[in-house]
Amino acid sequence: MSLKLLRLRTAGQCHFLPPPLLLLHLVPALLLLPPSRPALAAAATVVTHLPGFDGPLPFNLETGYVGVEEEAGAELFYYFVESERSPGTDPLLLWLTGGPRCSVIMGLAFEIGPLKFVLAPYSGGLPELVYNPYSWTKMANILLLDSPVGSGFSFARDPKGYDVGDYSSSSQVQTFLNKWFTDHPQYLSNPFYIGGDSYAGKVIPLIGQGISEGIDMRQQPVINLKGYLVGNPITDPKFDENYKIPSAHGFGIISDQIYESAVKNCKGDYVTPVNEMCVEVLHIINNLISEISIEHILYKKCDVVAPKTIDDASRRKFLLEESTQLNKPPARPTVDCFTYGYYLAYFWMNNNMTRKAIGIKEEQPVSGYNAT
Repeated sequence: MSLKLLRLRTAGQCHFLPPPLLLLHLVPALLLLPPSRPALAAAATVVTHLPGFDGPLPFNLETGYVGVEEEAGAELFYYFVESERSPGTDPLLLWLTGGPRCSVIMGLAFEIGPLKFVLAPYSGGLPELVYNPYSWTKMANILLLDSPVGSGFSFARDPKGYDVGDYSSSSQVQTFLNKWFTDHPQYLSNPFYIGGDSYAGKVIPLIGQGISEGIDMRQQPVINLKGYLVGNPITDPKFDENYKIPSAHGFGIISDQIYESAVKNCKGDYVTPVNEMCVEVLHIINNLISEISIEHILYKKCDVVAPKTIDDASRRKFLLEESTQLNKPPARPTVDCFTYGYYLAYFWMNNNMTRKAIGIKEEQPVSGYNAT
């Protein structure tokens, strides 16, 4: 079974705007287990109400933890939103986000999910949430995962559990999926896709390949993998950096004259310039790019919202005493900035009512930079 890559050019890092739901068929449907409705796993929570949302949720939401590394006590946290159309037959999409170690709340409330924050001045308390009528859950089941360990509400009881790379984290996601599908066999026959943005572009192909190899070997449970998609993915650093110049030209950020000068003097290498003329034209281009929002060229340029960590991102996630206190919140952008929603998410995720509602374990540290 071979896999192909579908690239969707969108915004990068933790900031992403959803492209159309473009999916790639790869293999014929598999004959799998019949649909059933088993009891939820012990670590799962059915969420009918969310703090800040007026009334019951107009969609079915489940959250929970799945252990992926027993020795370190590593557990991945997920949000599962059933399709609002036909959950028994609609596709199931696993969604990862970038960073690395950005919380998948980005997907739930800012990218493809059924929630969004009301961009109103924050004066304390709980930010307000409303329904997103453009959610991909209109036609698909969405499984959003905080991965790797240390992202959002995923955590490990042993500090060694945070020491994961691209290959080990992709293996943990496969472990997660095997356990999740074992607990949710009614979705095994649904067409399954893997999606994500930014840094997830590095691990999604690894996950897809691992699942594909498991299908070839008829490992159980047999996942009905159909394809995967990535939005503005990180791939090879040199390729990504080199593409910024023709991309800037295509978006009209730099003129034909400047672009032609870059092509002539840099000869296709915009990462390691070898002559003074190339250095000069790249300096001009970088100055022009710095004047726009790289996440979305039509948006107002805003400050990046990132709460201050206690120390480094991994140490903050260890179960240390200082990690149980709320970290310094991020700088406040203006309300008309799209990053203002990320600012609100920091307070919403760290509110005790929110944590109780979505079933966050008591030993889980507060969420800081990785929350937004």
